[in-house]
Amino acid sequence: MKLYDLEASGNCYKVRLFAALANIELEKIPVDFLSGAHKQPPLSDMNPLGQLPVLEDGAQVFRDSQAILVYLAGAYGGLAWWPAHPQGQAEIVQWLSFAANEVQHSLCAARLVQKFGYDLDQSAALAKAPAVLALLDAHLQRHDWLALGRPTIADCAVYPYVVLAPEGGVELEPYSHVARWMKRMEELPGFLPKP
Repeated sequence: MKLYDLEASGNCYKVRLFAALANIELEKIPVDFLSGAHKQPPLSDMNPLGQLPVLEDGAQVFRDSQAILVYLAGAYGGLAWWPAHPQGQAEIVQWLSFAANEVQHSLCAARLVQKFGYDLDQSAALAKAPAVLALLDAHLQRHDWLALGRPTIADCAVYPYVVLAPEGGVELEPYSHVARWMKRMEELPGFLPKP
């Protein structure tokens, strides 16, 4: 399997993190992002959105980190990471959606502006961040993990942009339950540190 990868990307980190935790071997193909290689063939043929990561597994090609997590967990990760029953899948998918929406438009967006100079509304992103982190913290006050009472791809989807949030000017200190969850993540066998 080939992962078309950008080391600094939180979305790529989600996939690398899960692969490390689940012992899934990936060939990482670094993409020259600054030259726009992600927006040119062959990558633009694999992902017309011109985004990373992209996963190629034989004839199968997947874009979007959340979709890649579901594929890898379902195909290679076993039931511990992606259960067979719809209730468990839905419990995980609600957190994948949280990562793709609430986290993306707050913690991730603030980091993209501050660290990489993206033309996004940093003040709006920073204004959203406390509510996102408060929701996460409240959930983690009652649960050790985001879904199913154990580590799943839900944790792999949310963790990267939370741990990288200070790079966008977002303070994590007020969220003690989030801090304990991040520590639990970092103690998992095979854990891959942030880029």
